[in-house]
Amino acid sequence: MNNLQLLLAEDDNLLASLLNYRLKKEGYNVSIAANGKEVKEYLSTNIPDIIVSDIMMPYLSGLELIDFVRKDLKYNTPIIIISSAGNEENVLSAFELGANDFIAKPVNPSELIVRVARELNKV
Repeated sequence: MNNLQLLLAEDDNLLASLLNYRLKKEGYNVSIAANGKEVKEYLSTNIPDIIVSDIMMPYLSGLELIDFVRKDLKYNTPIIIISSAGNEENVLSAFELGANDFIAKPVNPSELIVRVARELNKV
């Protein structure tokens, strides 16, 4: 599992730190983007193996991120969306735009680890 690149797009510093710790413990190389601007900067020079993104972020929402990755960059990178805005409309929009999975907050780090591994094992 080593050397797999994971982009974590999350503007909540505490949650980002917690997930970063657990994901690194599992052997992932994690890059954290705190907002949409940082996501675009990262993606301009890197193609991660998987993206985990919050829906509500400054500069670029998670939905806009999915659209950007699928339509502009044309990457098939698995995308897992996490959000407290777990209303049906956001979930459906995320899947319609090309998200692979959705986790409602509060995120259980162990569940995220399992879902990340599941998405990566499909490839």
